[in-house]
Amino acid sequence: MREQDRVIVIGSGLGGLAAAIRLRARGHEVLVLEAMEQPGGRAAVFEQDGFSFDAGPTVVTASHLFDELWALVGRERRDYVQFVPVDPFYRVLFPDGARFDYVGDEARLVAQIEQFEPRDVDGYRRLAAEARRIFDIGYTELVDRPFDRFSDMLKIVPDLVRLGCWRSMYEWVSRSIRDERLRQVFTFQPLLIGGNPFRAPAIYALIHWLERKWGVEFAVGGTTAIVKAMVRLLGELGVEVRVGTPVAEIEVEGGRAVAVRTEAGERIACGAVVSNADPATVYTRLVAARHRRWNHDLLVKRKKLSMGLFVGYFGADRTWPELAHHTIILGPRYRELLEDIFERKVLAEDFSLYLHAPTRTDPNLAPPGCEAFYVLSPVPNTQAEGLDWDARGEAYFDKILDFLDAEHVPGLRRHLVTRRHVTPRYFETTLRSFGGAAFGPEPRLTQSAYFRYHNVSEDVAGLYFVGAGTHPGAGMPGVLCSAKVLERVMPGPGRKGHVFKNKSGGTG
Repeated sequence: MREQDRVIVIGSGLGGLAAAIRLRARGHEVLVLEAMEQPGGRAAVFEQDGFSFDAGPTVVTASHLFDELWALVGRERRDYVQFVPVDPFYRVLFPDGARFDYVGDEARLVAQIEQFEPRDVDGYRRLAAEARRIFDIGYTELVDRPFDRFSDMLKIVPDLVRLGCWRSMYEWVSRSIRDERLRQVFTFQPLLIGGNPFRAPAIYALIHWLERKWGVEFAVGGTTAIVKAMVRLLGELGVEVRVGTPVAEIEVEGGRAVAVRTEAGERIACGAVVSNADPATVYTRLVAARHRRWNHDLLVKRKKLSMGLFVGYFGADRTWPELAHHTIILGPRYRELLEDIFERKVLAEDFSLYLHAPTRTDPNLAPPGCEAFYVLSPVPNTQAEGLDWDARGEAYFDKILDFLDAEHVPGLRRHLVTRRHVTPRYFETTLRSFGGAAFGPEPRLTQSAYFRYHNVSEDVAGLYFVGAGTHPGAGMPGVLCSAKVLERVMPGPGRKGHVFKNKSGGTG
């Protein structure tokens, strides 16, 4: 391998693995370096007492993006990992006992909406039609387009204004929906990518149509099965994924990335670096300040970060067949709780939860007759003052388990056989996410597209970014599409940055 042809990918999350596949398909020599002892990044797996727990992402949408990766190298994704549909997509439970099954079929959606508020049926149809138009612009046309120049942003402003995307997600939905519970059903989606529905712009309404169009799926074997499949494919392509190799520095000479240095002291020369690590961490810890005129420490610290997450993993020696695969349990407060999390940065007494019961779909994730669970509570990130998760984590988990036992999973406490949890400290330390933010910068209007960390570094030539922290953002479709952006902005093997034609006829 010639050093000038080697591309080093830092991080083996889904975005980094997708980038490595795309780069290899174009002829690059690629080496993936992962700090953890297993690949996957946020999509790691915890195996404990015979149970398998996906550590992070659990919802598969736009699965054709995975199909594309395998097709690039003449293979079939189905030969490596299987996806199965989930129905309902989410079951939403309210404090008053009401239930809403969020599904893709419009007739089923409308029938439930009519039970909540008949006048909202027409409103939903308007909302869905507008969401489709937003999807046609915000996803179909823009999701894999780079926004590294302000002029790129200016070109889409008229469309965003015409579609009302400058409004917050909650305000946008409220124009069509009267019932407060239904407003929550159709605005919680930004939370899946780290956004506050009262701050996130309405362009994220595209998530609703994306789910309507392609459904929600689950990987047989869990999300870790996707990671293993991608690593297997890379191995077949001659790409090493080296775990337990944290990077300490990106070496810059003449304004260009020329090597990385690992924490063990190894220097690995390269022609380019693609970072799947958090851009804020990369800039403040891996690139010396003298090389950063644009992304200096003060600018990084000024960015609003997404929320933190408390995630509990637990197994029981019985099953609850009545549970849905994905359940959203909404608490008594919506706006106020989100203000506590995002703005006031305090740990509230109440909570809203996402309960994942993957053994509803794949019983093999737990021992026979057992149930595996994952419960997620949005909480403040580590910028919260005086919030000691080492001291409070166990008690917070106990509080959640007591609530689930009393309200939604009867008998849970008696049948609990294994448990573990992670807090925003895990995201800050193990995952190296700046400020313990689970999704990088908060997806506000002023931190989206051009205003998000760019896929091409302004400071260091040959440094590129993929993953949740850069454009287009978090979530599986977002990080997979960030790898597609590389094909437009990164030169092919042996080239130093001029425009060329790729196989699809676009420019890179």
